[in-house]
Amino acid sequence: MTTTPFDALACPLDGCALTASGTSWRCENGHSFDVARQGYVHLLPVQKKRTLDPGDSKAMVAARQRFLNAGFYARIAESVSDRVLQSLPDEGKGSVLDAGSGEGYYLRHLAGKAGDKDLAMIGVDISKWAVLAAAKQDKQTRWVVGSNANLPVLPESLDLVLCLFGFPVYGEFARVLKPGGQVIQVDADADHLRELREIIYPELKSPGKTDSAAPEGFRQLDFTVVRFSMTLPDQESIADLLAMTPHLYRASAEGLEKAAALDSLEVTVDVVFKSWEKS
Repeated sequence: MTTTPFDALACPLDGCALTASGTSWRCENGHSFDVARQGYVHLLPVQKKRTLDPGDSKAMVAARQRFLNAGFYARIAESVSDRVLQSLPDEGKGSVLDAGSGEGYYLRHLAGKAGDKDLAMIGVDISKWAVLAAAKQDKQTRWVVGSNANLPVLPESLDLVLCLFGFPVYGEFARVLKPGGQVIQVDADADHLRELREIIYPELKSPGKTDSAAPEGFRQLDFTVVRFSMTLPDQESIADLLAMTPHLYRASAEGLEKAAALDSLEVTVDVVFKSWEKS
């Protein structure tokens, strides 16, 4: 198996191809983007940021890293890797983008499962702290600070896009995928982390129906629910799970105090795997 950094990058300012030149990437119009000392490249122009420091904070990234490295979501990572390897072409090198890659857990898992499959991989996240953490752990993947709304990738250059608990932008996914390329998406379903949510919220809202309709430009291949229980054995793991979800900011102070008083907690993991093919 050979895992290499994906190279078909596009300038985020004009969409032209970027070419590696020493310690920077340049396009034909003279736009230049430096490679950081840790190996990642920042392709999120300041005029396309909504805040000075968008995405997950340094503390949130550290919490997610501890939680995922402890193996709590290993079953999800296994399912993702299996689906990716079944979906990629049998011949040649498969190209994979993780759109909202965080600190790189799922791409690292995929690389470890790839066997004799050749992969070119890229992880894109809007959080510089997440990309920094990913780049420190894995030098065989292209790590990029960028946005799903304007992926810094050339058109029709990818076989597969992952969107795992992220924010899908299907128009961009269709643009960067080759004809017949696929999206594999994982989202929380109605009972995901229900036991934790029952503690931190006064009442739970009735869940909406999970949409299984194919987005424009795609046809549905798969819609599968994956559900299991896991035990969070201590306060640190509970706090880390809270810190890597939006619930940390949505819960009341009283709800967060209740969570902080827990010594352990058994929670339900309830997620939906969806896959689409570019039509």
